Amino acid sequence: MRRTFTTSLLLLAAAALRCQAVVVPLPSAARGSAPNLAPTPDGGALLSWVEPTAGGHRLRFVRWRNGRWGEPATIASGRDWFVNWADFPALLALEDGSLFAHWLERSGEGSYDYDVLVARSPDGKRWSSPVKPHRDGVRTEHGFVSLLPASGGAALAFWLDGRKLPGSGDGTRGNMQLRCTEIRPDGSLAAEVLLDDRVCECCQTSAALTANGPIVAYRDRSDREVRDISIVRRIDGEWSAPKVIGEDHWTIGGCPVNGPAITAQGLRVAIAWFTGSGSARVQMALSTDGGATFPRAVTIDAATPIGRTDVELTDDGGAVVSWLGVDDGDGVIRVCHVRADGKIGATVTIAHTGTARANGFPRMLRAGDELLIAWTDQGVKTARLPLAAISSVSSLPLRRR
Repeated sequence: MRRTFTTSLLLLAAAALRCQAVVVPLPSAARGSAPNLAPTPDGGALLSWVEPTAGGHRLRFVRWRNGRWGEPATIASGRDWFVNWADFPALLALEDGSLFAHWLERSGEGSYDYDVLVARSPDGKRWSSPVKPHRDGVRTEHGFVSLLPASGGAALAFWLDGRKLPGSGDGTRGNMQLRCTEIRPDGSLAAEVLLDDRVCECCQTSAALTANGPIVAYRDRSDREVRDISIVRRIDGEWSAPKVIGEDHWTIGGCPVNGPAITAQGLRVAIAWFTGSGSARVQMALSTDGGATFPRAVTIDAATPIGRTDVELTDDGGAVVSWLGVDDGDGVIRVCHVRADGKIGATVTIAHTGTARANGFPRMLRAGDELLIAWTDQGVKTARLPLAAISSVSSLPLRRR
């Protein structure tokens, strides 16, 4: 009786919270897809997306200020772009007001021959000619980019690099790699760094800046086809060896196209990801030492998750996780709060959407005391949700692997 009553209260609280997720329209219809969210140093947010034009595509963005979206502006446009449901562009806003943005452009006739292009703007209005962070010149896959701020107004770029893939044209037979470099304000590039020489082929990377330096999360790939989540960190100027998080032991013969999400503040780090090992699960782990160690993962959803996760830290030492699930055959965007002690709050439905590739990856960002969520459903949609409301929902029993 008591358990049933408690469960009913949680369901009622979640239902009430569903009403507080307010859809926020964009000033003009965003006909495109692949939305992404990026924080600004003043506590605001940037929303970007790719939309078709008569001659190709263009990358657009808007600013979030005072509870509303501003007017859209165009970053770049082109005829030969590579536009993919899972490989979406990113924006980076720096303290000096400058922005970095990236998009993908075809480099050859192969289905996955494309390059990364990165441009810089001093003010969000004027954009430089783009540069390629990779300098191999091989017509192959380069993508799944994450951007972080670096010293001197530069950007640190991480990407998946296919220059060693079979058939890439350089005469070798290798694997997808994880690489990084620094892009300076004048467009010049630091030396490339190889971070991992065998990674999953098409899962997103995710990067965050801790008090000890940058950390990047990605889906690794062992020689036995175990594709679990790994991290690398830069400490005192040196990159660490890859370290597996969670030890899911997910053995799968192909890429699941389901990368991790990571965020950091000071020495606190949260990482969320999907695994299909044994049964499908969305998981999260918290670190309090800059990512040096992570406790055992907490299972967020083991019922009907599809994955496509995102994560944001909360002031109480916990985090909020978002993911795509299924409810009665319908795709649903879900969020829940996880306390610092691992207790999980009630799951909240933000919106109903599809589960097809065209629906992409829902994105989530904390902006002040609110959560912003963006997704694709016949165009770009966004919603806002009070952070205090979701953090106050009663906790469910702890569930760990």
